[in-house]
Amino acid sequence: MAAKPRFDALAAGERTFAKSARRLVGHVPTIALTPVADGRRGAYESNVEKTWRMTEKVYDLIARSVSLPDGTPVRVVVAPEIVYGPRTGAIAQQYYTEQGVSVNIFLSRSWAYSDELMSACQGIGSTEWQQCAYGLNQTDRPGAVWLKAFTAAMDEKGRPIFCVYSPDLEDESGLLSPFVAERLLRFARCAVAVAEMRGKNYLSVGSVSMGIIGSDVRRNAMLHYLGMGTVSYDMVGLQGRMARGLYDHEELAKAVKFLKQFKLDFGKGKRPLPKDKLVVECCKMALIVRDLMIGNPRLADPAVGRKQGFKADLEHAQGANAIAAGTQGQRQWTDLYPNFDVAESLLNSSFDWNGFRAPYIVATENDSKNGAGMLIASLLTGGMAQLFADIRTNWTPESIHAATGIDVGDIVPRGIIDKRNSGAGALDYAIDVLGLVKGGADRHPAEAWNAIRRSKALQKKLMAGAIEGTTYMGAELTYFPGDGLSSHYRTPGGIPMTAYRYNMVGGEMTCSVVEGETVELPKKVANHISNVTDKTWPETYWTPRGMTSYEYMSRIGPNHDANSFGLIGADLITLNAMLRIPVDMHNVPTDQLFRPTMWDRYGQNDFLVCQKLGPVYG
Repeated sequence: MAAKPRFDALAAGERTFAKSARRLVGHVPTIALTPVADGRRGAYESNVEKTWRMTEKVYDLIARSVSLPDGTPVRVVVAPEIVYGPRTGAIAQQYYTEQGVSVNIFLSRSWAYSDELMSACQGIGSTEWQQCAYGLNQTDRPGAVWLKAFTAAMDEKGRPIFCVYSPDLEDESGLLSPFVAERLLRFARCAVAVAEMRGKNYLSVGSVSMGIIGSDVRRNAMLHYLGMGTVSYDMVGLQGRMARGLYDHEELAKAVKFLKQFKLDFGKGKRPLPKDKLVVECCKMALIVRDLMIGNPRLADPAVGRKQGFKADLEHAQGANAIAAGTQGQRQWTDLYPNFDVAESLLNSSFDWNGFRAPYIVATENDSKNGAGMLIASLLTGGMAQLFADIRTNWTPESIHAATGIDVGDIVPRGIIDKRNSGAGALDYAIDVLGLVKGGADRHPAEAWNAIRRSKALQKKLMAGAIEGTTYMGAELTYFPGDGLSSHYRTPGGIPMTAYRYNMVGGEMTCSVVEGETVELPKKVANHISNVTDKTWPETYWTPRGMTSYEYMSRIGPNHDANSFGLIGADLITLNAMLRIPVDMHNVPTDQLFRPTMWDRYGQNDFLVCQKLGPVYG
């Protein structure tokens, strides 16, 4: 029995701001590797050395390649011994429970007693764990025989499991085959994203914006599909913090200085606020939204409060442990106060006044469904900034020619979507981030992002380019009577980019995923589109692959989508299978689809199998 807590000492003590090793409180996602083998005398001994070597290769692959957005490596643990029966399986289960495992990969080069490896009925892991099995494709040892027997057992028990098997014979003396490595990494990245979301919160700052249904934060959907809680914070609380000065005034001065590095165009005519006050108010809002998400120990420090003129408040310093958030903005706030464009554009970017760092996911107009997608895509790419956008206008080559006299049929034969928003777009999209890394467009975006995160020179280049390419412009007062500053930039063309969107159909969540690329329009065309829309807002022109822009516009669900540098459609489909969220629309090639074997048992009918299984946390 554990030692009894010292309740008297606890009762007499004062509460403090407990520090955490990372930005958010939570266990670092941990992947278990479970090698299995035939337990018969002789068969076990002949497999043991090569089974461990196989496990070591998988360990090295994941350990060097998969990390969280802040650069923290995922934890990888290995079973204390090769599992060859119920008792050794139970030993592994006990160890994994102690280590906080939530992802498991079974590995075998040979036959093993598949159903018995489930161990003690419960099996290794719980029903919330993401499970994968990799069987070696060799002729001398039947890894495939074990693999198919084991995945069939998991299917019969209603336990989804991903199956990794090379289409070609493997050479154990070399590296893992590219096909196997790609599947294992995709499984690991997706499973880690699922684990990182679990137990965190979505912070709703305000409520529903202008009747937009995406702003209706569906608490049960967040809980059952994503494993996340929701926290609501009325915007009067934000105004109260601004009025009371409950923010770090020294950091505010730093943020104001940072924002003044950008080109600032406050517009013409009389404005609601003086220029300097507008900059200060916008930066205050950014600081406070961040503090509401993750907390700030300086707000709990009486000495800091006395020096800066606010009353320290430990409760208000805690934050919501929010991995994502949304701000209502329009209209109840923006009719009276500056918009959230500075706050959202800076927080969503990969840098701010404190330098390079992981983005904070903040959805415009509190569109929590878009916020969920931005969070997931950022986790899948190792922490890349995501672009929140209006699906503003579908432009066909014919409509462009009619408006400008310029034929763009050779450039965009399928048309374009004008993706822009009110100036809240992440500043990373002012440049070609993938182009900073040699071969970046051809690599998985997580690999390109890891290269940037490990290079101070590339980080400086990213920040300098984004600052140079962005102008903060006075907000359009028709939309924002309370003033504001909107980020304006034009995303370069030729960048692979994936659009995605989470939807609610009644109580069921679905996802849309469409890959494409950004487009470099002739300057006269881009300027025309900008001038007839809103030239103060950021512009990203994008064309989908294999479908017309009209088809995308007509089939996508709402008025917003979110976007990621790189082609991550296959990853999103894998992750949605893990969460039992059906994909209602995608253009990912069939040979890239990677879902649990149970999907085959249901004829790859995504909706049917997700309905049968139900949400993973339901």
